[in-house]
Amino acid sequence: MAHEKSAGTSILKQPKEVWAVAFACVVAFMGIGLVDPILPAIASELHATASQTELLFTSYLLITGVMMFFTSFISSRIGAKKTLMIGLALIVAFALAAALSGNVEAVIGFRAGWGLGNALFISTALATIVGAASGGTSSAIVLYEAALGLGIAIGPLLGGLLGTVSWKGPFFGTSVLMAIAFVAIVILLGKEDRSARVKTRLSAPFRALANPALAILAAAALFYNIGFFTLLAWTPFALNLPADSAAIQLGLIFFGWGLSVAITSVWIAPVLTARLRRTTVLSIVLPLLTLDLVGAGIFAANRLALVIFVIVGGLLLGVLNTVLTESVMEATDLPRSVASSAYSGVRFLGGAAAPPLAAQLALMFSPATPYFVAGGSVLIAAILVTAGAKALKRVNTGAEELLVEAESIGVGELA
Repeated sequence: MAHEKSAGTSILKQPKEVWAVAFACVVAFMGIGLVDPILPAIASELHATASQTELLFTSYLLITGVMMFFTSFISSRIGAKKTLMIGLALIVAFALAAALSGNVEAVIGFRAGWGLGNALFISTALATIVGAASGGTSSAIVLYEAALGLGIAIGPLLGGLLGTVSWKGPFFGTSVLMAIAFVAIVILLGKEDRSARVKTRLSAPFRALANPALAILAAAALFYNIGFFTLLAWTPFALNLPADSAAIQLGLIFFGWGLSVAITSVWIAPVLTARLRRTTVLSIVLPLLTLDLVGAGIFAANRLALVIFVIVGGLLLGVLNTVLTESVMEATDLPRSVASSAYSGVRFLGGAAAPPLAAQLALMFSPATPYFVAGGSVLIAAILVTAGAKALKRVNTGAEELLVEAESIGVGELA
């Protein structure tokens, strides 16, 4: 979907509070792939198995997903600024605690706390940017999308660079950056109008899943996310890179992956949905991702081929992230925040299950097996979308308003 232009106003001409939140967004999104390049190092230095190390993703994503059901309830009562500050403070504390840990079990636990902070922060950041940005909603959305893309791409690269010094480096780095963001939010973000708050019921996201269209999309996203996080979390082990250069090589590989996700989610997905129905795009790209994952399994022993499949997978994932979450926004008459919370909560559960499942499958069978299972999981997502076409009829209606599109991208593309 094309973004409207705000006449005479540059996206760069924003109030200081907008830049403060945007900077914090970049750092928060970096957390998704930050640990990817240091997974082998953590396994080696903390004497952990691959299955234990993969729980660094699971604890983070599980808590993020569960909390997504409750963040709208919390922020609607204490306000956006306090929610942002609590989220940032938790990330600072738990990232620092992880860096100071001496065993993998402690790091896993502190990553869970990190996920709690991330859920609180990310769920509130977009609305804050939109409310404070100058130049109209369009400028705010483009700025937020840019922050999202930068974070997804830079996270693995920074993790790789700091990981060459120590596996603790990325955790220390995140803690410092988020502390700076916290100070910026405290100083630059103004007071809120309490009268403008609309309280959300605690049960609203759970009740929303009774809607057939939302239930289909949430289930499809759960299976899709198994493919997403198998590619992200298992590949560092499947590549089996030399220990002395693994961190920086993985950082560069997943920088390319993140850049691919960002490019197609921001630019390519809107072009496709402007020309094709959303369900058509999903019906085409989900099977393509299945083929990509199967290809990764077939060529898992060839490092160069596997890297190529990872980068191509990133291109497909970017399209699917945006189109799936846009579909959620159009599928029902439910409030956007409620639909997004319900969908994202279920979706992250798939992401949480994928990394340890991949490690166990590789242990029981072969390093290629996780990719084949992930491909089958994505195929189930495609079947769900196709079989539920009647219930998803509303998904193919007219273009969304810009704010709605931004809400869908902001909440849904965290994984």
